[in-house]
Amino acid sequence: MSDTSGPRDTAVVIGGGMTGMLAASALSLFADVVIVERDALPAGPEPRKGLPQARHAHLLWAGGVAALEALLPCIGDRLVERGAWRAGIMTDLVSKAPSGPWFRRFATPTVNLVCSRDLLDATVRWAVLRDERVSVRGPAEVVGLVGTASRITGVRVHTGGNDETIPATIVVDAGGRGSRAAVWLEDLGIPPVPERTVDAGVVYASRMFKAPGSTAGEFPIVNVQADPGRAPGQGGIILPIEDGRWLVTLSGTRGGEPTGDPDSFVGFAKGLRHPVIGDLIERAEPLTDPVVSRSTANTRRYFEKAAEWPEGFVVVGDAVAAYNPVYGHGLTAAAQGAVAIDRTILKHGLHREGLSRRLQRAVARPVGNAWNLAVGQDVLYPGATAEGPTAADRFGAALVDRAVDAGARSPRAQRYLLEVMSMQKPPTRLLSPGMLLRMAVDKKRPHLDGPPLTAAERSRTAPAS
Repeated sequence: MSDTSGPRDTAVVIGGGMTGMLAASALSLFADVVIVERDALPAGPEPRKGLPQARHAHLLWAGGVAALEALLPCIGDRLVERGAWRAGIMTDLVSKAPSGPWFRRFATPTVNLVCSRDLLDATVRWAVLRDERVSVRGPAEVVGLVGTASRITGVRVHTGGNDETIPATIVVDAGGRGSRAAVWLEDLGIPPVPERTVDAGVVYASRMFKAPGSTAGEFPIVNVQADPGRAPGQGGIILPIEDGRWLVTLSGTRGGEPTGDPDSFVGFAKGLRHPVIGDLIERAEPLTDPVVSRSTANTRRYFEKAAEWPEGFVVVGDAVAAYNPVYGHGLTAAAQGAVAIDRTILKHGLHREGLSRRLQRAVARPVGNAWNLAVGQDVLYPGATAEGPTAADRFGAALVDRAVDAGARSPRAQRYLLEVMSMQKPPTRLLSPGMLLRMAVDKKRPHLDGPPLTAAERSRTAPAS
Protein backbone atom coordinates (compact mmCIF):
# COMPACT_ATOMS: atom_id res chain seq x y z
CA MET A 1 0.00 0.00 0.00
CA SER A 2 1.10 3.58 -0.59
CA ASP A 3 1.84 6.00 2.27
CA THR A 4 -1.14 8.37 2.56
CA SER A 5 0.12 10.28 5.64
CA GLY A 6 1.88 13.00 3.60
CA PRO A 7 1.42 14.79 0.26
CA ARG A 8 0.57 12.37 -2.53
CA ASP A 9 2.56 11.98 -5.71
CA THR A 10 1.13 13.11 -9.04
CA ALA A 11 0.83 10.87 -12.08
CA VAL A 12 -0.01 12.21 -15.55
CA VAL A 13 -1.75 9.99 -18.10
CA ILE A 14 -1.67 11.15 -21.72
CA GLY A 15 -4.98 10.18 -23.33
CA GLY A 16 -8.43 9.60 -21.88
CA GLY A 17 -9.47 6.60 -23.97
CA MET A 18 -9.93 3.09 -22.63
CA THR A 19 -6.19 2.51 -22.14
CA GLY A 20 -5.72 5.84 -20.38
CA MET A 21 -8.68 5.32 -18.08
CA LEU A 22 -7.49 1.87 -17.04
CA ALA A 23 -3.94 3.13 -16.49
CA ALA A 24 -5.35 5.93 -14.34
CA SER A 25 -7.32 3.43 -12.30
CA ALA A 26 -4.17 1.39 -11.69
CA LEU A 27 -2.14 4.46 -10.69
CA SER A 28 -4.77 6.00 -8.39
CA LEU A 29 -3.74 3.78 -5.47
CA PHE A 30 -0.30 5.37 -5.51
CA ALA A 31 -0.82 8.94 -6.73
CA ASP A 32 -3.29 11.64 -7.68
CA VAL A 33 -3.84 11.15 -11.39
CA VAL A 34 -4.32 13.86 -14.01
CA ILE A 35 -5.59 12.60 -17.38
CA VAL A 36 -4.76 14.99 -20.23
CA GLU A 37 -7.21 14.48 -23.10
CA ARG A 38 -7.51 16.31 -26.44
CA ASP A 39 -11.24 15.68 -26.90
CA ALA A 40 -14.19 16.73 -24.81
CA LEU A 41 -15.20 13.40 -23.27
CA PRO A 42 -18.90 12.57 -23.67
CA ALA A 43 -21.07 12.14 -20.60
CA GLY A 44 -22.61 8.88 -21.81
CA PRO A 45 -22.26 6.14 -24.44
CA GLU A 46 -21.75 8.41 -27.43
CA PRO A 47 -19.24 8.50 -30.32
CA ARG A 48 -15.97 10.34 -29.68
CA LYS A 49 -14.04 12.25 -32.34
CA GLY A 50 -10.70 10.69 -31.42
CA LEU A 51 -12.01 7.13 -31.58
CA PRO A 52 -13.31 6.45 -35.12
CA GLN A 53 -12.68 2.70 -34.70
CA ALA A 54 -15.46 2.62 -32.10
CA ARG A 55 -17.96 2.25 -34.95
CA HIS A 56 -16.63 -1.24 -35.69
CA ALA A 57 -17.19 -4.51 -33.83
CA HIS A 58 -15.23 -5.02 -30.59
CA LEU A 59 -14.95 -7.94 -28.18
CA LEU A 60 -13.58 -7.98 -24.66
CA TRP A 61 -12.05 -11.44 -24.44
CA ALA A 62 -12.13 -13.43 -21.20
CA GLY A 63 -8.56 -12.43 -20.32
CA GLY A 64 -9.59 -8.79 -20.63
CA VAL A 65 -12.76 -9.33 -18.59
CA ALA A 66 -10.68 -10.76 -15.74
CA ALA A 67 -8.24 -7.83 -15.92
CA LEU A 68 -11.07 -5.29 -16.01
CA GLU A 69 -12.69 -6.85 -12.94
CA ALA A 70 -9.34 -6.84 -11.10
CA LEU A 71 -9.07 -3.09 -11.66
CA LEU A 72 -12.75 -2.18 -11.32
CA PRO A 73 -14.62 -4.81 -9.26
CA CYS A 74 -18.21 -5.46 -10.39
CA ILE A 75 -17.72 -3.52 -13.63
CA GLY A 76 -19.00 -6.54 -15.57
CA ASP A 77 -22.28 -6.48 -13.65
CA ARG A 78 -22.58 -2.76 -14.30
CA LEU A 79 -22.11 -3.32 -18.03
CA VAL A 80 -24.72 -6.08 -18.08
CA GLU A 81 -27.18 -3.80 -16.25
CA ARG A 82 -26.70 -1.27 -19.04
CA GLY A 83 -27.25 -3.74 -21.88
CA ALA A 84 -24.05 -5.74 -22.38
CA TRP A 85 -24.20 -9.54 -22.32
CA ARG A 86 -21.86 -12.34 -21.37
CA ALA A 87 -21.25 -14.57 -24.38
CA GLY A 88 -20.09 -18.11 -23.79
CA ILE A 89 -17.37 -18.93 -26.32
CA MET A 90 -18.13 -21.19 -28.23
CA THR A 91 -21.72 -21.80 -27.08
CA ASP A 92 -22.76 -18.28 -28.13
CA LEU A 93 -20.48 -18.08 -31.16
CA VAL A 94 -20.94 -19.45 -34.68
CA SER A 95 -17.51 -19.16 -36.27
CA LYS A 96 -15.76 -20.25 -39.45
CA ALA A 97 -12.00 -20.42 -38.88
CA PRO A 98 -9.45 -18.84 -41.24
CA SER A 99 -8.26 -22.31 -42.22
CA GLY A 100 -11.78 -23.40 -43.15
CA PRO A 101 -13.65 -25.47 -40.54
CA TRP A 102 -16.70 -24.38 -38.59
CA PHE A 103 -16.20 -24.65 -34.85
CA ARG A 104 -18.59 -26.88 -32.96
CA ARG A 105 -20.35 -25.04 -30.16
CA PHE A 106 -18.84 -27.02 -27.32
CA ALA A 107 -19.49 -25.72 -23.81
CA THR A 108 -16.38 -24.05 -22.38
CA PRO A 109 -15.72 -21.78 -19.37
CA THR A 110 -14.61 -18.92 -21.66
CA VAL A 111 -16.95 -15.91 -21.35
CA ASN A 112 -16.55 -12.64 -23.25
CA LEU A 113 -18.33 -9.34 -22.65
CA VAL A 114 -20.25 -8.08 -25.68
CA CYS A 115 -21.59 -4.56 -26.22
CA SER A 116 -20.91 -1.46 -28.28
CA ARG A 117 -17.56 0.25 -27.79
CA ASP A 118 -19.41 3.42 -26.80
CA LEU A 119 -21.14 1.63 -23.93
CA LEU A 120 -17.94 -0.08 -22.79
CA ASP A 121 -15.95 3.17 -22.79
CA ALA A 122 -18.69 5.17 -21.07
CA THR A 123 -19.13 2.60 -18.30
CA VAL A 124 -15.40 2.31 -17.64
CA ARG A 125 -15.03 6.11 -17.76
CA TRP A 126 -17.85 6.49 -15.23
CA ALA A 127 -16.26 3.95 -12.88
CA VAL A 128 -12.77 5.50 -13.06
CA LEU A 129 -13.83 9.14 -12.74
CA ARG A 130 -15.91 8.41 -9.65
CA ASP A 131 -12.57 8.19 -7.87
CA GLU A 132 -11.75 11.64 -6.47
CA ARG A 133 -8.05 10.84 -6.94
CA VAL A 134 -8.53 10.96 -10.75
CA SER A 135 -9.24 14.16 -12.71
CA VAL A 136 -9.35 15.13 -16.39
CA ARG A 137 -7.60 18.15 -17.89
CA GLY A 138 -9.05 18.97 -21.26
CA PRO A 139 -9.62 19.55 -24.01
CA ALA A 140 -5.86 19.87 -23.84
CA GLU A 141 -2.83 18.51 -25.66
CA VAL A 142 0.51 17.31 -24.34
CA VAL A 143 3.14 18.96 -26.54
CA GLY A 144 6.25 17.54 -24.89
CA LEU A 145 7.95 15.92 -21.95
CA VAL A 146 9.75 17.80 -19.18
CA GLY A 147 13.03 16.33 -17.97
CA THR A 148 16.14 14.66 -19.26
CA ALA A 149 17.21 11.39 -20.85
CA SER A 150 17.59 9.96 -17.35
CA ARG A 151 14.38 11.21 -15.70
CA ILE A 152 11.03 12.65 -16.81
CA THR A 153 9.55 15.12 -14.32
CA GLY A 154 6.34 16.23 -16.03
CA VAL A 155 4.67 17.30 -19.27
CA ARG A 156 4.11 20.50 -21.21
CA VAL A 157 0.43 21.05 -21.96
CA HIS A 158 -1.30 23.37 -24.43
CA THR A 159 -4.83 24.37 -23.39
CA GLY A 160 -6.95 26.93 -25.21
CA GLY A 161 -4.05 29.18 -26.19
CA ASN A 162 -2.21 28.78 -22.89
CA ASP A 163 0.84 26.64 -22.13
CA GLU A 164 1.58 25.16 -18.74
CA THR A 165 3.74 22.52 -17.13
CA ILE A 166 2.28 19.73 -15.00
CA PRO A 167 4.93 18.23 -12.70
CA ALA A 168 4.66 14.46 -12.19
CA THR A 169 6.40 11.59 -10.48
CA ILE A 170 5.41 9.37 -13.39
CA VAL A 171 4.04 10.05 -16.88
CA VAL A 172 2.15 7.32 -18.74
CA ASP A 173 1.63 7.75 -22.47
CA ALA A 174 -1.69 6.19 -23.51
CA GLY A 175 -1.93 8.38 -26.60
CA GLY A 176 -2.78 5.56 -29.00
CA ARG A 177 -1.67 5.26 -32.63
CA GLY A 178 -0.94 8.99 -32.71
CA SER A 179 1.51 8.87 -29.79
CA ARG A 180 4.61 11.05 -30.13
CA ALA A 181 6.59 9.12 -27.51
CA ALA A 182 9.23 7.96 -30.01
CA VAL A 183 9.83 11.56 -31.18
CA TRP A 184 9.94 12.95 -27.64
CA LEU A 185 12.46 10.34 -26.55
CA GLU A 186 14.67 11.02 -29.56
CA ASP A 187 14.53 14.74 -28.76
CA LEU A 188 15.99 13.85 -25.34
CA GLY A 189 18.84 12.00 -27.02
CA ILE A 190 17.54 8.47 -26.47
CA PRO A 191 18.30 6.21 -29.48
CA PRO A 192 15.31 4.97 -31.52
CA VAL A 193 13.84 1.61 -30.58
CA PRO A 194 13.19 -1.21 -33.08
CA GLU A 195 9.83 -1.10 -34.86
CA ARG A 196 7.91 -3.52 -37.04
CA THR A 197 4.87 -2.94 -39.22
CA VAL A 198 2.69 -5.68 -40.68
CA ASP A 199 0.02 -4.17 -42.91
CA ALA A 200 -2.34 -6.55 -44.64
CA GLY A 201 -4.18 -3.61 -46.19
CA VAL A 202 -7.42 -4.42 -44.39
CA VAL A 203 -10.40 -2.09 -44.87
CA TYR A 204 -13.46 -2.23 -42.60
CA ALA A 205 -17.04 -1.28 -43.29
CA SER A 206 -19.55 -1.40 -40.42
CA ARG A 207 -23.26 -0.86 -40.34
CA MET A 208 -25.90 -1.02 -37.61
CA PHE A 209 -29.08 -3.07 -38.09
CA LYS A 210 -32.23 -3.64 -36.11
CA ALA A 211 -32.13 -7.27 -35.04
CA PRO A 212 -34.70 -9.16 -37.15
CA GLY A 213 -37.62 -11.15 -35.81
CA SER A 214 -37.28 -12.00 -32.12
CA THR A 215 -33.50 -12.32 -31.95
CA ALA A 216 -32.77 -9.41 -29.59
CA GLY A 217 -30.67 -10.72 -26.73
CA GLU A 218 -31.00 -14.32 -27.89
CA PHE A 219 -28.78 -14.68 -30.92
CA PRO A 220 -25.18 -15.87 -31.14
CA ILE A 221 -22.26 -13.93 -32.56
CA VAL A 222 -21.75 -15.01 -36.18
CA ASN A 223 -18.22 -14.77 -37.54
CA VAL A 224 -16.81 -15.73 -40.94
CA GLN A 225 -13.05 -15.21 -40.68
CA ALA A 226 -10.81 -14.32 -43.59
CA ASP A 227 -8.35 -16.89 -44.92
CA PRO A 228 -4.83 -15.41 -45.33
CA GLY A 229 -4.01 -18.26 -47.68
CA ARG A 230 -6.61 -17.06 -50.19
CA ALA A 231 -5.98 -13.39 -50.92
CA PRO A 232 -7.84 -11.14 -50.88
CA GLY A 233 -8.92 -12.12 -47.39
CA GLN A 234 -12.53 -11.22 -46.71
CA GLY A 235 -14.53 -11.73 -43.54
CA GLY A 236 -17.37 -10.43 -41.44
CA ILE A 237 -19.05 -10.57 -38.06
CA ILE A 238 -22.53 -10.02 -36.66
CA LEU A 239 -22.27 -8.73 -33.09
CA PRO A 240 -25.61 -8.59 -31.23
CA ILE A 241 -25.35 -5.57 -28.91
CA GLU A 242 -27.56 -3.56 -26.58
CA ASP A 243 -30.92 -2.07 -27.56
CA GLY A 244 -31.85 -4.90 -29.93
CA ARG A 245 -29.21 -4.04 -32.53
CA TRP A 246 -26.77 -5.98 -34.69
CA LEU A 247 -23.41 -4.34 -35.31
CA VAL A 248 -22.13 -5.85 -38.57
CA THR A 249 -18.52 -5.37 -39.61
CA LEU A 250 -17.19 -6.55 -42.98
CA SER A 251 -13.50 -6.58 -43.89
CA GLY A 252 -11.30 -7.16 -46.92
CA THR A 253 -7.62 -6.92 -47.82
CA ARG A 254 -6.06 -5.35 -50.92
CA GLY A 255 -8.13 -6.03 -54.00
CA GLY A 256 -11.16 -7.16 -52.01
CA GLU A 257 -12.08 -4.19 -49.81
CA PRO A 258 -15.66 -3.35 -48.79
CA THR A 259 -16.93 0.15 -49.56
CA GLY A 260 -19.25 2.67 -47.96
CA ASP A 261 -21.94 2.03 -50.59
CA PRO A 262 -25.11 0.96 -48.72
CA ASP A 263 -26.40 -0.93 -51.77
CA SER A 264 -23.35 -3.21 -51.91
CA PHE A 265 -23.15 -4.10 -48.20
CA VAL A 266 -25.37 -7.20 -48.27
CA GLY A 267 -23.86 -8.38 -51.54
CA PHE A 268 -20.34 -8.19 -50.11
CA ALA A 269 -21.48 -10.21 -47.09
CA LYS A 270 -23.07 -12.85 -49.32
CA GLY A 271 -19.81 -13.13 -51.25
CA LEU A 272 -17.76 -14.19 -48.22
CA ARG A 273 -16.46 -17.76 -47.92
CA HIS A 274 -19.96 -18.60 -46.66
CA PRO A 275 -23.04 -16.39 -47.27
CA VAL A 276 -24.57 -16.81 -43.79
CA ILE A 277 -23.95 -13.20 -42.70
CA GLY A 278 -25.43 -11.82 -45.91
CA ASP A 279 -28.41 -14.17 -45.63
CA LEU A 280 -29.09 -13.00 -42.07
CA ILE A 281 -28.74 -9.25 -42.57
CA GLU A 282 -30.78 -9.37 -45.76
CA ARG A 283 -33.77 -9.83 -43.45
CA ALA A 284 -32.73 -7.04 -41.08
CA GLU A 285 -33.57 -3.33 -41.16
CA PRO A 286 -30.49 -1.08 -41.56
CA LEU A 287 -30.28 1.74 -39.01
CA THR A 288 -27.18 3.49 -40.38
CA ASP A 289 -25.13 3.78 -43.53
CA PRO A 290 -21.80 1.90 -43.62
CA VAL A 291 -18.81 3.55 -41.92
CA VAL A 292 -15.41 2.76 -43.48
CA SER A 293 -11.99 2.62 -41.77
CA ARG A 294 -8.56 2.01 -43.29
CA SER A 295 -6.28 2.51 -40.27
CA THR A 296 -5.65 -1.16 -39.56
CA ALA A 297 -1.91 -1.82 -39.79
CA ASN A 298 -0.21 -3.78 -37.01
CA THR A 299 2.59 -1.58 -35.64
CA ARG A 300 4.91 -2.56 -32.78
CA ARG A 301 7.44 -0.35 -31.02
CA TYR A 302 9.83 -2.35 -28.85
CA PHE A 303 10.29 0.21 -26.08
CA GLU A 304 11.16 -2.57 -23.63
CA LYS A 305 14.33 -3.18 -25.66
CA ALA A 306 15.56 0.44 -25.50
CA ALA A 307 19.26 0.79 -24.68
CA GLU A 308 18.38 3.72 -22.43
CA TRP A 309 15.12 4.49 -20.65
CA PRO A 310 14.21 7.47 -18.45
CA GLU A 311 12.80 7.09 -14.95
CA GLY A 312 9.26 8.39 -14.63
CA PHE A 313 8.00 7.47 -18.11
CA VAL A 314 5.99 4.49 -19.42
CA VAL A 315 4.29 3.89 -22.78
CA VAL A 316 1.17 1.69 -22.93
CA GLY A 317 -1.60 0.44 -25.22
CA ASP A 318 -1.69 1.29 -28.92
CA ALA A 319 1.26 3.63 -28.42
CA VAL A 320 3.32 0.44 -27.92
CA ALA A 321 1.48 -1.81 -30.35
CA ALA A 322 -1.57 -1.22 -32.51
CA TYR A 323 -3.30 -4.22 -34.04
CA ASN A 324 -5.61 -5.10 -36.88
CA PRO A 325 -8.94 -4.81 -34.98
CA VAL A 326 -10.38 -8.00 -36.51
CA TYR A 327 -8.77 -10.14 -33.79
CA GLY A 328 -10.21 -8.07 -30.95
CA HIS A 329 -7.16 -8.26 -28.67
CA GLY A 330 -6.30 -4.58 -28.28
CA LEU A 331 -8.72 -3.92 -25.41
CA THR A 332 -7.64 -7.06 -23.58
CA ALA A 333 -3.95 -6.18 -23.93
CA ALA A 334 -4.68 -2.68 -22.59
CA ALA A 335 -6.54 -4.04 -19.54
CA GLN A 336 -3.84 -6.61 -18.81
CA GLY A 337 -1.19 -3.90 -19.21
CA ALA A 338 -2.95 -1.76 -16.58
CA VAL A 339 -3.01 -4.73 -14.20
CA ALA A 340 0.72 -5.20 -14.84
CA ILE A 341 1.30 -1.55 -13.85
CA ASP A 342 -0.67 -2.03 -10.64
CA ARG A 343 1.12 -5.21 -9.63
CA THR A 344 4.59 -3.94 -10.52
CA ILE A 345 4.23 -0.75 -8.46
CA LEU A 346 2.74 -2.72 -5.56
CA LYS A 347 5.80 -4.96 -5.59
CA HIS A 348 8.51 -2.33 -6.04
CA GLY A 349 7.01 0.99 -4.93
CA LEU A 350 6.55 4.16 -6.95
CA HIS A 351 10.01 5.55 -6.14
CA ARG A 352 12.10 2.44 -6.76
CA GLU A 353 15.06 3.09 -9.05
CA GLY A 354 14.57 1.23 -12.32
CA LEU A 355 10.77 1.09 -11.89
CA SER A 356 9.97 2.57 -15.31
CA ARG A 357 11.99 -0.04 -17.15
CA ARG A 358 10.32 -2.76 -15.06
CA LEU A 359 6.92 -1.30 -15.94
CA GLN A 360 7.77 -1.12 -19.64
CA ARG A 361 8.82 -4.75 -19.66
CA ALA A 362 5.72 -5.80 -17.68
CA VAL A 363 3.43 -4.01 -20.14
CA ALA A 364 5.24 -5.69 -23.04
CA ARG A 365 4.16 -9.19 -22.01
CA PRO A 366 0.42 -8.90 -22.82
CA VAL A 367 1.32 -6.69 -25.79
CA GLY A 368 3.57 -9.45 -27.13
CA ASN A 369 0.86 -12.09 -26.76
CA ALA A 370 -1.68 -9.96 -28.65
CA TRP A 371 0.93 -9.09 -31.29
CA ASN A 372 1.77 -12.73 -31.95
CA LEU A 373 -1.90 -13.63 -32.39
CA ALA A 374 -2.56 -10.77 -34.82
CA VAL A 375 0.64 -10.90 -36.87
CA GLY A 376 0.58 -14.68 -37.10
CA GLN A 377 -2.26 -14.35 -39.61
CA ASP A 378 -1.75 -10.93 -41.21
CA VAL A 379 1.90 -11.46 -42.12
CA LEU A 380 0.85 -14.14 -44.62
CA TYR A 381 -1.01 -11.67 -46.87
CA PRO A 382 0.84 -10.44 -49.98
CA GLY A 383 2.52 -7.11 -49.36
CA ALA A 384 2.00 -7.16 -45.58
CA THR A 385 5.76 -6.70 -45.07
CA ALA A 386 8.59 -5.80 -47.40
CA GLU A 387 10.49 -8.98 -46.58
CA GLY A 388 7.54 -11.39 -46.36
CA PRO A 389 6.86 -13.82 -43.51
CA THR A 390 9.82 -15.20 -41.60
CA ALA A 391 10.35 -18.88 -40.86
CA ALA A 392 9.10 -18.21 -37.32
CA ASP A 393 5.97 -16.54 -38.74
CA ARG A 394 5.24 -19.56 -40.94
CA PHE A 395 5.83 -21.99 -38.08
CA GLY A 396 3.48 -20.03 -35.82
CA ALA A 397 0.76 -19.88 -38.49
CA ALA A 398 1.04 -23.62 -39.16
CA LEU A 399 0.81 -24.35 -35.43
CA VAL A 400 -2.33 -22.24 -35.09
CA ASP A 401 -3.90 -23.98 -38.11
CA ARG A 402 -3.23 -27.36 -36.49
CA ALA A 403 -4.68 -26.12 -33.21
CA VAL A 404 -7.77 -24.76 -34.97
CA ASP A 405 -8.28 -28.07 -36.79
CA ALA A 406 -8.14 -29.93 -33.49
CA GLY A 407 -10.32 -27.35 -31.73
CA ALA A 408 -13.02 -27.68 -34.38
CA ARG A 409 -13.28 -31.41 -33.62
CA SER A 410 -12.49 -31.84 -29.91
CA PRO A 411 -13.91 -30.02 -26.86
CA ARG A 412 -10.67 -30.43 -24.95
CA ALA A 413 -8.57 -29.04 -27.80
CA GLN A 414 -11.05 -26.20 -28.21
CA ARG A 415 -10.56 -25.29 -24.55
CA TYR A 416 -6.78 -25.14 -24.99
CA LEU A 417 -7.20 -22.99 -28.10
CA LEU A 418 -9.63 -20.60 -26.43
CA GLU A 419 -7.33 -20.13 -23.46
CA VAL A 420 -4.82 -18.69 -25.93
CA MET A 421 -7.26 -16.76 -28.14
CA SER A 422 -8.92 -15.16 -25.09
CA MET A 423 -5.47 -14.22 -23.70
CA GLN A 424 -5.90 -16.24 -20.53
CA LYS A 425 -2.77 -18.22 -21.42
CA PRO A 426 0.26 -17.36 -23.59
CA PRO A 427 0.60 -18.82 -27.12
CA THR A 428 3.07 -21.40 -25.78
CA ARG A 429 -0.02 -23.17 -24.39
CA LEU A 430 -0.52 -24.58 -27.89
CA LEU A 431 2.73 -26.52 -27.44
CA SER A 432 1.65 -28.13 -24.17
CA PRO A 433 1.58 -31.96 -24.11
CA GLY A 434 -2.21 -32.02 -23.78
CA MET A 435 -2.75 -29.88 -26.87
CA LEU A 436 -0.14 -31.73 -28.93
CA LEU A 437 -1.88 -34.99 -28.02
CA ARG A 438 -5.24 -33.63 -29.19
CA MET A 439 -3.67 -32.48 -32.48
CA ALA A 440 -2.32 -35.98 -33.02
CA VAL A 441 -5.33 -38.11 -32.11
CA ASP A 442 -8.50 -36.05 -32.72
CA LYS A 443 -8.60 -36.38 -36.50
CA LYS A 444 -11.35 -38.92 -37.04
CA ARG A 445 -14.33 -36.73 -36.25
CA PRO A 446 -15.44 -34.99 -39.45
CA HIS A 447 -15.69 -31.22 -39.70
CA LEU A 448 -19.10 -29.57 -39.84
CA ASP A 449 -20.31 -28.83 -43.36
CA GLY A 450 -22.09 -25.58 -42.44
CA PRO A 451 -22.69 -23.00 -39.71
CA PRO A 452 -24.02 -24.62 -36.51
CA LEU A 453 -27.09 -22.42 -36.14
CA THR A 454 -30.00 -24.18 -34.50
CA ALA A 455 -33.41 -24.41 -36.14
CA ALA A 456 -34.79 -22.12 -33.43
CA GLU A 457 -32.09 -19.51 -34.13
CA ARG A 458 -32.80 -19.58 -37.83
CA SER A 459 -36.56 -19.27 -37.27
CA ARG A 460 -36.09 -16.23 -35.02
CA THR A 461 -34.47 -14.32 -37.89
CA ALA A 462 -37.63 -14.55 -39.99
CA PRO A 463 -39.39 -11.20 -40.51
CA ALA A 464 -42.22 -10.55 -38.07
CA SER A 465 -45.60 -11.24 -39.65
